[in-house]
Amino acid sequence: MSFARTYSRALLGMQAPEVVVEVHLSNGLPSFNIVGLPETSVKESKDRVRSALVNSQFIFPDTRITVNLAPADLPKDGGRFDLSIAVGILLASGQLKNADIDKYEFYGELALSGEVRTVSAILPSIMAATSLNRCCFIPQKDDELASLIESSARKAVTSLQEVWLDLNGQQSLPLNQSYNKKNVFEIKKQDSEFDLCDVKGQQQGKRALEIAAAGSHNLLFLGPPGTGKSMLAQRMTGIMPEMANSEALETAAVYSITGQQVNFQNWKRRPFRNPHHTCSAVALVGGSSTPKPGEISLSHNGVLFLDELPEFDRKVLDSLREPMETGKVMISRAARQSEFPARFQLIAALNPSPTGCHTDKRASPDQILKYLSKISGPFIDRVDLQVELPKLSSLELQSQEKSETSQQVKYRVDKARKLQLLRQNKANAHLTNKEISKYCILNEESLNYLAKVSEKLGLSPRSYHRIIKVSRTIADLNACQLIDIAHLKEALSYRCFERLLAHLAK
Repeated sequence: MSFARTYSRALLGMQAPEVVVEVHLSNGLPSFNIVGLPETSVKESKDRVRSALVNSQFIFPDTRITVNLAPADLPKDGGRFDLSIAVGILLASGQLKNADIDKYEFYGELALSGEVRTVSAILPSIMAATSLNRCCFIPQKDDELASLIESSARKAVTSLQEVWLDLNGQQSLPLNQSYNKKNVFEIKKQDSEFDLCDVKGQQQGKRALEIAAAGSHNLLFLGPPGTGKSMLAQRMTGIMPEMANSEALETAAVYSITGQQVNFQNWKRRPFRNPHHTCSAVALVGGSSTPKPGEISLSHNGVLFLDELPEFDRKVLDSLREPMETGKVMISRAARQSEFPARFQLIAALNPSPTGCHTDKRASPDQILKYLSKISGPFIDRVDLQVELPKLSSLELQSQEKSETSQQVKYRVDKARKLQLLRQNKANAHLTNKEISKYCILNEESLNYLAKVSEKLGLSPRSYHRIIKVSRTIADLNACQLIDIAHLKEALSYRCFERLLAHLAK
């Protein structure tokens, strides 16, 4: 047999399109050519494959070898196709006989010794192969990560020789189909270093953090330095509901694309990303010539914390506006588009003045307004809760009174989130306008009150609907089926940034 076909997968955003590896041995001067739009790393695989075959005691065909990676218009990069190419050459040269080769997919980079090395983005590939009921040969080091996928049929290998022995029926490898139950357990209690009880005072800030966690709302902390803005933000993941299996798998898949490690002991803990204010739009949103996920995708199903918000470039912040609405980001290049998930929860923190405090009289109202104007109106419009944290008194700082722990707050948050999932199968922050009319019913008194306040504050339609969604979350935390005027008043009290701008503009 001078022709063979094996299967592997490329990487395109979060997708793993199928790649058919066709190997043809023909007469002519000995050569080894790879076609099908390969990048440099794929072209170099011919040298790795040749040495791996020879050092694994196989015969490298002394003929003209042509390898086609189809489809031809799909770019291929990395060493993930090495194993598939090597198996194809063994099949085409008659050194391997397996009639069921179409049932398998192969991923792995080959060392010169024939060892199978780890590859990036293994999760999207195995998820796609599992949907076709194919078994995957994967590197041994990737098996623990792959075990997060339920019903995934896979064989973990360390060398090319093991693959040959299994496919030839001489020494079968174990088929790992079971879901790795050891990685599924309750999240450990939050480390005392990041417990909510360590934050002195700031009851309104803690209340806003609880509302944001319960309804998945965006949150902004405004206050002088040292009032606990960063401390509160760091404790957000400790009170958020743990991720469902599907959410945790999505987040793990994003991390596998970037080659970052997944914490198997706490893989359901929501991610917390804290990029520095000097980061670029590409680092935050994603991009480069070969699109990679940015910070907003790495915080998918978790928290994106932006400290010192006015220090970020305005264009960088405005690039977040669309992902904050849609929960995904589309990165377009000349040849194709790549889509990454970006359903993150934003927590931002800023000082109300370039001097740190807007009441210290070190900056004029015009200077403060210019400083705060670095943040665009449409961006602030997408922040549901805006809370001012006052400077703490000496008595509050020295107080030994015990406050609620993260576990106590998390209990109420979990209870409220369960109500939302039972009612509408999503968090309140993700409700559409049509769903707001269905699930966030206001009585006539509340509607009239909201209309008057909306006119007085000049709220945009987006802010109007976000206030209703926050009110719905407050009602859920209070176990109330209907939204009353008290819930609306509390929701409206969390608009401090807009009130400060209105005061400065006078």
